[in-house]
Amino acid sequence: MPVDLNNARPLAWDSATLDADTKAMLDNLQPNILRAHVREHLSVLFVRFNDAADGKAFLRWLATTKMKSARKHLQEVRDFAASGRRGTPYVGVGLSRAGYVDLGHSNDDLLKFRDKAFRDGMKRRIAEVNDPPVEEWDRTYQREIHAAILIGDDGPDTVAALREEILGELPESARLLGEETGRGMRNPAGDGIEHFGYVDGRSQPLFLKDEVDREPKKRWNPAFPLANVLLPDPLAPNPARHHGSYLVFRKLEQNVRAFKEIERDLADGLGLTGVDRDRAGAMLVGRFKDGTPLTSKPKAGGGPVANDFTFDGDDGSKCPFSGHVRKTNPRSFGREVIMARRGQTYGERTDDPWNDSPPEDRPSGEVGLLFMAFNGSLRDQFEFTQQTWANNPDFEQPATGHDPVIGQGERDIKVSFPKAWGKPEMSLPQTQVAQTVTMKGGEYFFAPSLAYLRNL
Repeated sequence: MPVDLNNARPLAWDSATLDADTKAMLDNLQPNILRAHVREHLSVLFVRFNDAADGKAFLRWLATTKMKSARKHLQEVRDFAASGRRGTPYVGVGLSRAGYVDLGHSNDDLLKFRDKAFRDGMKRRIAEVNDPPVEEWDRTYQREIHAAILIGDDGPDTVAALREEILGELPESARLLGEETGRGMRNPAGDGIEHFGYVDGRSQPLFLKDEVDREPKKRWNPAFPLANVLLPDPLAPNPARHHGSYLVFRKLEQNVRAFKEIERDLADGLGLTGVDRDRAGAMLVGRFKDGTPLTSKPKAGGGPVANDFTFDGDDGSKCPFSGHVRKTNPRSFGREVIMARRGQTYGERTDDPWNDSPPEDRPSGEVGLLFMAFNGSLRDQFEFTQQTWANNPDFEQPATGHDPVIGQGERDIKVSFPKAWGKPEMSLPQTQVAQTVTMKGGEYFFAPSLAYLRNL
């Protein structure tokens, strides 16, 4: 019988009693969807095919010789934990609506993808998420992209060699439209961070029993049903056994200098001194730089960073309702919206992102995040999060402001911040912080099953 994607129990992927349908699903699912794959070094190739036969042959070769299944990836993770044996690199493929058309699929085929956002493509969804006009996007994303090919591993040499091999097999009829290069950044504690200097990647939805079992969950349950990230692949040989996921890709440029100036000015305006000045940035992000939730503590440190928390009982005097992590994961509701984020930072830095250098020493552009997230529905997850939560100054309470990190749109209301952690006294209403993250382009893709790709 078909895999029950709405089952609330985490998937015991290595169980001896795993049914045949679930095994087939894992054997035909791309890696990096259910569990993040190591991709400290990442290359993303954007391709246009132009010839259906050539495009099919290339994707068939890629899926048959270079791509592994989700089940093999999970086995490699288990083997590494047991013996330290390294796994194989990650190769993933996403196809856009235009890509499916170029491969010869009909309009009736495309209607089997029930997500209108995917059928429209990102360029036609600007109004839904308040994105910049297409003519302001980077040139790569202004063009019609058919496929995104992701190549990731823990070392640069492996990625570089695999990239050259894949590009060498690209048919003459195809075109490489552009490429993005991601490289992980870590603080001295070894935690992954983004360019503003904050620990990133917390609060991921977990789908597998072995991951869920390792997490404390007295307050927050990190287990999510497979439907949050998977759906039957409508064009695969057997959609009941072959699954895929909608992939949103967005290049987000970060003005680090401006963000650090905002942190400084907010701390000054609230009269914060000493270590308490760090609370200014934490009110924008919702966490301190080390990942400590602002709703849990008035300052960073003091033991392991907890992710087992909710915002229940916090009236905004600890973590403002506009704090990024509160806007995009309110925790008390909206669990079905949460996406599986798989992004990576890009751009070279000459400074140390985690230190206390003045804003003047920080980059004002050319660095940022290659935002990638897998969804069961682009409209109900990514677009809902961006439009209804991040861009909405009245979510979760009236007049609390846009998401200070990823919110887009005119900031035409004034907001207040708590002067002291957990105290009722608020600052005078002030202009919202300026937008320091700029969307430079992207596209909606579907990450099809290996069965679809191998049967082209």
